[in-house]
Amino acid sequence: MNKMTKRTALLLAAIGISGLWMACDNGQPTEKRTAMGLQPVETAVDSGSVADTLTKMDEPGFGIDYLTGKFEPSVHQDFVEIDKTHASRPGMYIRRDAYEAFRKMFEAAQKDGVRLIIKSATRNFEAQKSIWEGKWTGSRLLDGGINAAKKFPDPTERALKILEWSSMPGTSRHHWGTDIDLNAFVNKYFETGQGLKEYQWLRKHAAYFGFCQPYSPKGEARPYGYNEEKWHWSYMPVAGRLFSEAKAKLKNDAISGFKGSQVANKIGVVEKYVLGISEECL
Repeated sequence: MNKMTKRTALLLAAIGISGLWMACDNGQPTEKRTAMGLQPVETAVDSGSVADTLTKMDEPGFGIDYLTGKFEPSVHQDFVEIDKTHASRPGMYIRRDAYEAFRKMFEAAQKDGVRLIIKSATRNFEAQKSIWEGKWTGSRLLDGGINAAKKFPDPTERALKILEWSSMPGTSRHHWGTDIDLNAFVNKYFETGQGLKEYQWLRKHAAYFGFCQPYSPKGEARPYGYNEEKWHWSYMPVAGRLFSEAKAKLKNDAISGFKGSQVANKIGVVEKYVLGISEECL
């Protein structure tokens, strides 16, 4: 890559992707500084693959249909099926560039006694609609066995309750093919034992491979959006570009076509949920 655009330079600085390159004195990796600190790593993303990703990022932007998941990943040229070695079940898809980076992260984690298994990956609009409408109608219970349709008859209140853990169709980062859920779907798993070891490894090393945890604990730095999800990781070399595209193009009135969509604008679902991510991933 002969020339780096300002957009690319800013993204590299933001996610610490400089840590993806190896300094190869005597053929041995050296320590590299990232946004998450100074840590040694044995395996890094090949510079050629990173350059390919950056080239794609400088091409014309993604359209609304892509941002809102209105496509079929299994036939999309940029997507591949996740191998059973890396997945908890067959039939999951992910972007090729994100998968290449994940495989390298998987191998590095294994060397440290950590096994990373993808529990969920790309979900298009229809898949997210099925999840959302199940919870909206009460046919799919919320945590604690709550029937949202009965417990929350007010549409706005019901939507906000579902939004604690589930995205409205058209607003999920899982539409993009850049985001994966790893190992478990509850924060408690990652607080002790093997789960804690896995999470600590990800916090130390995931940035080297381009991954970031978008849903950090809510508080002053992140007052809006979904609850903390220690299992959810985004491939930022592409997700960062998609985030910028969503910020520029995606409007609340485009969030439609499912039960409960009438409250999207009132809630401000784009501003508070699509854009409500950890500062580390901006």
